[in-house]
Amino acid sequence: MGVGLGDLVEAKEVKLTDLAGRIIGIDGYNVSYQFLTRIRQKGTGETLRDSKGRVTSHLSGLFYRTSNLIEAGIKPLFVWDGKPPKLKERTVTERRVIREKAARKWVEALEKGEKKEAFAYAQASSTLTRDMVAESIQLLDYMGIPSIQAPSEGEAQLAAMAVRGDVWAGASQDWDSLLFNSPRLVRNLSLTGQRKIPRKNVYVEIKPELVELDRVLRALEISREQLIIVGILVGTDYNPGIKGVGPKTALRLVKEHRTLDRVLANVKWESDVDAGEVFNFFLNPPATEASAIRWKEPDVDKLVGFMVEEHDFSRDRVVKVAKILRENLLKKREKTLESFFG
Repeated sequence: MGVGLGDLVEAKEVKLTDLAGRIIGIDGYNVSYQFLTRIRQKGTGETLRDSKGRVTSHLSGLFYRTSNLIEAGIKPLFVWDGKPPKLKERTVTERRVIREKAARKWVEALEKGEKKEAFAYAQASSTLTRDMVAESIQLLDYMGIPSIQAPSEGEAQLAAMAVRGDVWAGASQDWDSLLFNSPRLVRNLSLTGQRKIPRKNVYVEIKPELVELDRVLRALEISREQLIIVGILVGTDYNPGIKGVGPKTALRLVKEHRTLDRVLANVKWESDVDAGEVFNFFLNPPATEASAIRWKEPDVDKLVGFMVEEHDFSRDRVVKVAKILRENLLKKREKTLESFFG
């Protein structure tokens, strides 16, 4: 998902406590999808479910891992995607087809007893429904954590909020946030465990990372507008990339030709998508003023009713987390990262 800029962007590893005292806006769809993908039963790859058969992997991740952020002194809020732009229609369709194909292969792998393959196909079949999003927003409200509805892309909304100072940084796994002009991006905020390096039998520990847009642009010696062009050449959610052009080649082309028109005159643009329309969408995406952002005391009774009585979570664990929320959510902590990243 998103644009592949990882080979060009330098990220700084951080601890959760390094972010204490900061308001971090979290891409709700992005992190919920991660929970659905990663929180699954070993062997079958099935999601967690309650006694009525309803999926609860997203609720488990949202509840327990968000409480870890709060205990570390972070003040989270969540931003949820609105209506996707027309530019994204092809990507949305392609992703649905991929999920449906993965779901079929998941069943086939289970029938053959291929557990490792089954788990991978199960992850690829993950689908975040409207009902899951509604449940997530309801849970966050009971936890005392605000949710913001974006008019379109959540990352664009987060970027606008970060520019205004409503949040200190946006948290997402996608690099698109930088193209939308977010001054800071935090990756791996809600993820734990290990990640397998593609095509290698090597695993690395997943740790939070901070990416600062100004540092990226200075290191690459380009402007934000030129970074958008790099993204367009590589491929975004709104256009396919140019065949054979990866991040390093895209950067070279942008440095050599400087503007979108000149770059396009020197590459073979085969997409029927208007590159200029994609460029302008990143420059001026729909976003709204996020007024009346407020954290509140968690409602323990509603949390127990929702998590325990409705969805079969452990009462002891839910009450314990509610206590953590109550003790930490409304605390005022001040800490800066300037010395850490000076």
